[in-house]
Amino acid sequence: MGDEIADSTLVERVQRGDKKAFDLLVIKYQNRVVNLVSRYVRDVTDAQDIAQEAFLKAYRALPNFRGDSAFYTWLYRIAINTAKNHVASRARRPQEVQPIGPDDETFDLDEALKETDTPENLLLTDEIQRTILEAIEELPDDLRLAITLREVEGLSYDEIAEAMTCPIGTVRSRIFRAREAIDNRLKPLLE
Repeated sequence: MGDEIADSTLVERVQRGDKKAFDLLVIKYQNRVVNLVSRYVRDVTDAQDIAQEAFLKAYRALPNFRGDSAFYTWLYRIAINTAKNHVASRARRPQEVQPIGPDDETFDLDEALKETDTPENLLLTDEIQRTILEAIEELPDDLRLAITLREVEGLSYDEIAEAMTCPIGTVRSRIFRAREAIDNRLKPLLE
């Protein structure tokens, strides 16, 4: 509750013209917004640009913010829509293909390989993580968003329902179906 009170105070200050109050909101939520956006785009630079665009949209729209939902939920809705718009516009543009030559480095050694864990454990852990990410990416948008907001961002079911503008029962169903799809993809690895 303390965060919501602090957010509402900062929002009121921004609405009265205090630009530094918005800087505090950006600092508070920038990592969460970038993490959310990175679920839609792989490139870190693109995710940061999209997050910045979302904050700009939020700043411009803040005079009309009525406080019907938490600032955090409202901002996430803006970030999600901005990321979706970016993905849609990118899909309409032709893709550049960079050929990989024999001199190009095709992979980086992960720090985990330098640890003392057994190669088998590292491989299995890496494969599990990759399988989870692939399973999440293959989910329909509504399921992917619901599971990301719950498991990655830690939002409550009520907050997710607000962010996705749907009933809480729908949120529960989407999260259940997403978890079920991920579990089905993991079963062969864990048996």
